[in-house]
Amino acid sequence: MRLDSGTALRELGVSAGQLTAAERAQLDNDGFLPLPGILTGRQLQVIRQRLAELSAAEGERAGLEVHQEEGTDRLADLVNKDPVFEVCFTSPRVLAAVAHVLGDFTLSSLNSRAARPGAGHQRLHADWGEPVSQGDYQVCNSIWLIDDFTAANGPTRVVPGSHRSAQLPRQAVADPEASYPGEVKLLGRAGTVVIFNGHLWHGGTQNTTDRPRRALHSYFCRRGRKQQLDQRAYARPETLARLSPAARHILGV
Repeated sequence: MRLDSGTALRELGVSAGQLTAAERAQLDNDGFLPLPGILTGRQLQVIRQRLAELSAAEGERAGLEVHQEEGTDRLADLVNKDPVFEVCFTSPRVLAAVAHVLGDFTLSSLNSRAARPGAGHQRLHADWGEPVSQGDYQVCNSIWLIDDFTAANGPTRVVPGSHRSAQLPRQAVADPEASYPGEVKLLGRAGTVVIFNGHLWHGGTQNTTDRPRRALHSYFCRRGRKQQLDQRAYARPETLARLSPAARHILGV
């Protein structure tokens, strides 16, 4: 029997009280919400090791399922590459925040991005190619801090409230590569997850340290929208066998 979204979320531990009123207001008004302590130290250790193994194994093909980016190490389709990444689409607090933004949704993609030393800067952009009216949001993203995000190691920059502008950066900003008045760098400890409205203007910054800055991105879209990676087409039999019906519902498979 196929689950409806309400049942799936309840089975994954999502409840009405998962977010406080202040957290919901911050997500509505600013367009982003840090959730500290989602990943434990042990989870971080295992994820770091697995990312290194996958990058070494995939080599020049790493990230090809979705996107490759100069100056970064990317991986894609992590749903199928280790059970350790399952938390990125089953964590109750994260799912509660995504549901607050989108209502009914599916996972669009699950990728990793590491900004290499001396690289990682991006233009300001939104994750949806068209402007939308306030409240008609189609995508929601999350950044899983696998390393501490510091001012120097290439943290993501965001423009608070820009998701409510009904504009894309390229329509409103003379130089999307440049710093923007009022932009904020998302700083935090490893294990934090930052939920952000996918229509929020954002972009990576340059990593000026001597080490890569690693993060996971679980990206969600309204149910029925085209996923960045077709989860049904990529799903492996062993993945489907290990996932609960509720988790499969989040994937749309």
